[in-house]
Amino acid sequence: MKYSPAEIEHKWQKKWEDDKLFKVEADSSREKFYCLEMFPYPSGKIHMGHVRNYAIGDVISRFKFMKGFNVIHPMGWDAFGMPAENAAIEHKTHPAIWTKSNIEYMKKQLKQLGLSYDWDREIATCDPEYYKWEQLLVIKMFEKGLVYKRTSHLNWCEACQTVLANEQVEDGKCWRCDGEVRIKELDGWYFKITDYAEELLSCTEKMDGWPKKVLTMQQNWIGKSFGAEIDFNIENTDEKITVFTTRADTLFGATFMSVAPEHPVAKKLLSGTEQEKEGLDFIEGILKEDKINRMADDKEKKGFFTGKYVINPLNGRRMPVFIANFVLMDYGTGAVMAVPAHDQRDFEFAKKYNLDIKIAIMPEDQELVPAEMTEAYSGAGRLVDAAQFESMPNEEAKIAVVEFLAGKGIAKSTVNFRLRDWQISRQRYWGAPIPFINCPKCGTVPVPEDQLPVRLPEDVELSGTGGSPLRKSAAFLNTTCPKCGGAAERETDT
Repeated sequence: MKYSPAEIEHKWQKKWEDDKLFKVEADSSREKFYCLEMFPYPSGKIHMGHVRNYAIGDVISRFKFMKGFNVIHPMGWDAFGMPAENAAIEHKTHPAIWTKSNIEYMKKQLKQLGLSYDWDREIATCDPEYYKWEQLLVIKMFEKGLVYKRTSHLNWCEACQTVLANEQVEDGKCWRCDGEVRIKELDGWYFKITDYAEELLSCTEKMDGWPKKVLTMQQNWIGKSFGAEIDFNIENTDEKITVFTTRADTLFGATFMSVAPEHPVAKKLLSGTEQEKEGLDFIEGILKEDKINRMADDKEKKGFFTGKYVINPLNGRRMPVFIANFVLMDYGTGAVMAVPAHDQRDFEFAKKYNLDIKIAIMPEDQELVPAEMTEAYSGAGRLVDAAQFESMPNEEAKIAVVEFLAGKGIAKSTVNFRLRDWQISRQRYWGAPIPFINCPKCGTVPVPEDQLPVRLPEDVELSGTGGSPLRKSAAFLNTTCPKCGGAAERETDT
């Protein structure tokens, strides 16, 4: 008998659908199994990557089904996002229409593959009846202090007119449009995931069966560091700059300080000086570069001398303060005590700008001479030219130096994480509205639960330029405060 896919597959797929073979009902007598391969983005057509991914999940689900498990194998659509909005603009249609059309076509394709989904459980994240629960969760987290709004320096795509995550920036370009990305100071909404940094890290130690490489990547991403925050007084002022360091043992070798271009103190140090304009131009140039490129090992180290100095709290040394491209606000305090003899990045910077290199740790088996060094020494040894800490093993000095400075009220032991809070807001239309109202009297007020979902308005003009489309919709923007009843505005980020 000749196999005719069009006839045979259609027959059996129709029977499966008519019999609701894969529909799942609650049954406490059977062991449960849940299989989700992650929802696809409704881009228009499935590709072989989809086929591979969903075929694997289907095999597992069918195997468990045949073993007697009560299997939930759901499907849905990760339907919000900038690509759909851009495609809708390009094709002169509404994102909802574009997305719905793509879902219908891709659903038909998935059904033709004969996958064992319970289609009665289908969802789309752009459905208001779905995203009202997202909005409720955001409000509940806000009430617990786990969602908040703040101003920070973010990746900004000029072409797409929206914020990008670091992972969405590729070689200084937007992952979507290949347009230029710059750093811009913006308000944004955040999930406070740093509250769970320790818990996340401890969980990686319990994940049996995971590849070691993946676990190491996760641990490095969380990036736990034990160290100290140390205050440096700005010369001839009552102000200070605080640094985070894991190497307090090298403090006697600190010869300059580097601060991030985004650090508030950078512009403050330049204010009123002869080099103010040149310094501000330097900052502007650095902020056009994406953060990942700035941190690359092979990236040229660039700096600008502010004309100001801080005082080393251990030896009283005057340390020039530079604005440096390789220092980020995302880690530590955004300011670094630079020890060129014992940090390679600082060493390269000091060589370029002819700055002092001072030995703080001498190894047991060699004599370090600053003028003869070709690279920084980062190994163990004993402290030299270190007052009361002279000849102390450097591992002991890490603790002793911090304790000494803490006694003077200018240092404290602390734990730092590389993990940052998750920035969730975007300045585009096609996303779940963030359910808050901005009142000039009451501040940020959650939308009452009985008024959820906050729906996207349909009568908006989408151009992809000029900021958030929701801000241009008076009917959406203007509202009343749930607390005081006064005139207020809805949050327009999504």
